[in-house]
Amino acid sequence: MTDATIRPVTLPLTRERPFDPPEALGLWREEDPIRPLAYPDGHQGWLVTGYAAARAILADPRFSTRIDLLHTPVAQRAAQFRSTLRRPGFFLRMDPPDHTRYRRLLAGQFTVRRMRQLEPRIEEITRDHLDAMERTGAPADLVRSFALPIPSLVICELLGVPYEDREKFQRDSAVLLSLESTLEQVEAAMDDLLGYLDELVRRKRTEPVDDLLSGLAADTDLTDEELTGITTLLLIAGHETTANMLGLGTFALLRNPEQLAAVRDDPEVAEHAVEELLRYLTVIHIGPVRAALEDVEIDGRLIRAGESVTLSVAAANRDPERFPEPDLLDVTRPGGGHLSFGHGIHQCLGQQLARTEMRIAYPALLRRFPGLRLAVPAEEVPMRTDMAIYGVHRLPVTW
Repeated sequence: MTDATIRPVTLPLTRERPFDPPEALGLWREEDPIRPLAYPDGHQGWLVTGYAAARAILADPRFSTRIDLLHTPVAQRAAQFRSTLRRPGFFLRMDPPDHTRYRRLLAGQFTVRRMRQLEPRIEEITRDHLDAMERTGAPADLVRSFALPIPSLVICELLGVPYEDREKFQRDSAVLLSLESTLEQVEAAMDDLLGYLDELVRRKRTEPVDDLLSGLAADTDLTDEELTGITTLLLIAGHETTANMLGLGTFALLRNPEQLAAVRDDPEVAEHAVEELLRYLTVIHIGPVRAALEDVEIDGRLIRAGESVTLSVAAANRDPERFPEPDLLDVTRPGGGHLSFGHGIHQCLGQQLARTEMRIAYPALLRRFPGLRLAVPAEEVPMRTDMAIYGVHRLPVTW
């Protein structure tokens, strides 16, 4: 099948089932894992739905993540794209050598060893929130009571951001990630968050304590503006992704009682369960997007310099050529290999922190409340199809 015979598609966001990617993505992957994609601004680039091609592009330095080179596949994301243009320290949207410089400064803070040191504190935070849920009694919104506060408190303590200010940064984060926010709303939220964190950075320089932000301020040559950009990225990524995995993952387990029982009752299952839920659910449901810096051939497709490529990680993580019975949730599935944390030099810096939080939180919740169940019909659970990170807006539960 040649490029000329394949009609450009648009990226679908509508899901037929809450835990599965849009059905069209799987059909397209079977027909052709790389196909022309029509972007809302008129650009014609590519959509990648196959695992092998997505992994290859993520690892290929000929593809850039610079925001000024990219086109967004979703019109509603244009405001968010523009808001991050040329933000100092926002290394997610940088290529080497700038990306390398920032990444090296932070890599030592997110090692497996460092996360193991944090385990007792994460266990304590998890236990405290379970205690609070038990005291308050059923029903409860698991997002507000459990899924959101645990990673928020952990990343606040790690960075040195006062947790009592969480309503501010959670509100701004929600605006920045909403597909319904206007450019004016996005810029206002970004300015509000940057202003707050800039003031915090300046305070860390004069009143340092034992946290990551103080350490960076004291031990590096980063400017206040760079530190603010780095903290913005880590703060948003550090609580939004894990919070949505905890909420959506619990929902998926509640709808699969045998899988839930395995996570609850077998301590050795938890690690496999985290990797499988990350693969099966893939909360990063829009992109990532890359731009070709030169002509590149992938799987027989010539991607020309300047063309944007949208990678559907959700579709790649359901590729049967990589994962047997990919549409089946199996918390005992061996091995990882999913692309939920990306791949290559831009692989998620905080992935070990996210894994640690989930590995502790899921079993603790299910053991504390063995009768945990939905408090509303499953079809009434509000899904985050209107957000850049997928999940549940609320998860009413009882026990």
